[in-house]
Amino acid sequence: MKNALVTGGSGGIGAAICRRLAHDGHHVFIHANSRIDKAEALASEIREAGGSAAAIAFDVTDATATAAALDAITAEAPIQILVNNAGIHDDAVFPGMRPDQWQRVIDVSLNGFFNVTQPLTLPMIRTRWGRIITVSSIAAITGNRGQVNYSAAKGALHAASKSLSLEVASRGVTVNVVAPGIIDTAMSEHAFDADAISRMVPMKRAGQPEEVADLVGFLASPQAAYITGQVISINGGMI
Repeated sequence: MKNALVTGGSGGIGAAICRRLAHDGHHVFIHANSRIDKAEALASEIREAGGSAAAIAFDVTDATATAAALDAITAEAPIQILVNNAGIHDDAVFPGMRPDQWQRVIDVSLNGFFNVTQPLTLPMIRTRWGRIITVSSIAAITGNRGQVNYSAAKGALHAASKSLSLEVASRGVTVNVVAPGIIDTAMSEHAFDADAISRMVPMKRAGQPEEVADLVGFLASPQAAYITGQVISINGGMI
């Protein structure tokens, strides 16, 4: 059993990833920021199904709080599977975007990536086994109106992951990005109606969180040991 940490684990995609990793036999730390009750409920659900999980709360933009939380959960064993799923969007057309809209989105996705990933990397190197998987977005590949901040943050994660993969490849640690398209979650249900999805997606449907989780589960497995430095989009043929 390996220890896994899923940031933003209480949301739609995050919860599906937590369930998949627990199903695969890992102990899953389910991270939340303000919704610790949802993370605790998910952890309880996983345990009742025979899996192993615990909830943890911290703000990924707070380096000190993040370090303290990570120290606590790695006191006995390292995190060997990290899924960076925490992220927010605060959409506005660029000429009207406020500085705080830009900064907050960058802080959570990009600075949060550093605050969580950097302390966990050396222990993975020492054990010569690790999986770092970051959940991005198709917006980082194609761009999207009203999401210059979000696209910038996610696109930077693509570059960071490719560079990090080169540094740790010889140590048995893989680093990859999963970039979903339109996924059927609470975040997207008001953004795209059925007609829009039919026009935009060749498969004529939104993806399911479980389909994203299946890809993450594979990348976290021993079978994916030769896959690193990749951005894999799961989007129903949109690009």
